[in-house]
Amino acid sequence: MQTPFISLCMIVKNEANFIEQCLKSVKGLVDELIVVDTGSTDQTVNICKRFNAKVYEYQWNNHFADARNFGLSKAKGDWILWIDSDETLDYKKHNLIKDTISKTKALMIYLPVINYYGDNLPVKPEHAYIYYQPRIFKNHLGIKFYNRIHETPQLPKNNLSDNNNEYIEAPIHHYGYIKEVSDRKEKSKRNLQLLKQEIKTPHHNPWNEYHLASEYYRNQEYQMAFELLNKSILNFLLQGLKPPAMIYRLKYAILVETNSFEGAWPGIDKAIELYPDYVDLHYIKGIILFHMKNYEEALIAFEKCLELGEDHKEYLITKGFGSFYAQKYKNLCLEQLKT
Repeated sequence: MQTPFISLCMIVKNEANFIEQCLKSVKGLVDELIVVDTGSTDQTVNICKRFNAKVYEYQWNNHFADARNFGLSKAKGDWILWIDSDETLDYKKHNLIKDTISKTKALMIYLPVINYYGDNLPVKPEHAYIYYQPRIFKNHLGIKFYNRIHETPQLPKNNLSDNNNEYIEAPIHHYGYIKEVSDRKEKSKRNLQLLKQEIKTPHHNPWNEYHLASEYYRNQEYQMAFELLNKSILNFLLQGLKPPAMIYRLKYAILVETNSFEGAWPGIDKAIELYPDYVDLHYIKGIILFHMKNYEEALIAFEKCLELGEDHKEYLITKGFGSFYAQKYKNLCLEQLKT
């Protein structure tokens, strides 16, 4: 069986601090490196060329999907792997990826992206969110990126089917949400600018309010984030769509972080009715009940978290909410119930 030709596609600007470890993590897996540079003034381009990358200069137009699609136009591979410079691929999974794309009938392959959070590097492995994304897809079939920011590849409308997707355990480690990294790149400032621009567009995607809320949340501007989340929910409903689970997750996480436990209860149960198998919502419910000193009901919530676990590819999962954090609070509930 012939091994498929894989092109790595990425866009970069002043990524000299991370780009080498990123490219090392895919060495031996990909056959072609397509790098779209949007104006680097550091050693990024030289580092890429040391890895024999094909580097293309691109005039940045405040639109991530456009830049990525420019890179796709240069790629010759049978398959595309897209990754960012502040990410690394688990090199131990190279053979799994090669084997999968040699045999699969799917057009898009989803990988778990482990998004680390915290103030500084090195990362703490327990401080992470896990979310599956379509990071590998078949080339030359009209798959393109969409959205000015938080861009995602999408199949042509005449080719939509659940059978087109496959999920494999080949993690990508993402360090861009670490505050030290984000601040250095002024990531939040850039994202806020692009998202504010996007929500002014008529009939825009309601995901934009969610992503804008996430930026305000990371900046601890909770009131603004909360209002945007409610707008996002409303806009999804106005389009006849079920609001995604992670919107409710962030909404109730904000209420917990601002100690608005009465405001969060019992509303979170309505979110759980929509997504009964979402472990993060059950965990947040348990935290709300624990702080309201309703230890019996909190215990039930944390036991539900342990029952659900963390293997849910359709959701953004907080590491520990279905395991060690839930066990910790289960024990605290049992201690309170003994007294």
